[in-house]
Amino acid sequence: MLEIRDLHVSVEDKEILKGVNLVIPKGEIHAIMGRNGSGKSTLSYVMAGKSGYEITKGEIILDGVNILDMEPNERASAGLFLAFQYPIEIPGVATMTFLKAAMNAQRKARGEEELSTPDFMREVKQAAKMLEIDNKMLKRALNVGFSGGEKKRAEILQMALLKPKMCVFDETDSGLDIDALRIVSQGVNALRDANRSMLVITHYQRLLNYIIPDVVHVFSNGKIVKSGDKSLALELEEKGYAQYDESAA
Repeated sequence: MLEIRDLHVSVEDKEILKGVNLVIPKGEIHAIMGRNGSGKSTLSYVMAGKSGYEITKGEIILDGVNILDMEPNERASAGLFLAFQYPIEIPGVATMTFLKAAMNAQRKARGEEELSTPDFMREVKQAAKMLEIDNKMLKRALNVGFSGGEKKRAEILQMALLKPKMCVFDETDSGLDIDALRIVSQGVNALRDANRSMLVITHYQRLLNYIIPDVVHVFSNGKIVKSGDKSLALELEEKGYAQYDESAA
């Protein structure tokens, strides 16, 4: 499904990613854990195609295609989805309008017909119920005045409707209380699928109590320095990241 090969990335001549190698098979959930400044979010931004990052070496292969050659919208059409740490507000754009435009853009890229309004409303209603999103929230401008939990639920709603192959969550647990974390995690877990892979980026083990990963990777100084099962996350919670700083140097 996803393979990152020897990825090196610089920002303003400073190397941030220093040879990232990662393989996520179809249907698996992987987690990346690391301290602030280790390069975790940079990896997610580069995957999504955010500008301002210089890729000096390496490839990101999704279903056999190097997505680094694609524009951000082309990566989305190819099945990549990024849930941001801090979702942006878009004043003047109704949430429902945004959702319908996004879904139809994806369908057009695949050569499919646009959704009829009844079919669109049916899909949104089903997904919103799963995420405990009410109609009032859907009628508001996208993310404007939303709480942290509402913004994250709106993103998971987008994911549920767009049905991507590869989902990347950049510190989705940031700013969530326990109830919001539970709801968002339930939404993510409901979308686990044998044909969908996920990458969860986080500082804290608590998120992984709700979204159980198949593999946990430790990120330090711009690269993956250790991989293991869920027990590795518990070890990091207990002992911290300092033990891996030397191996990353």
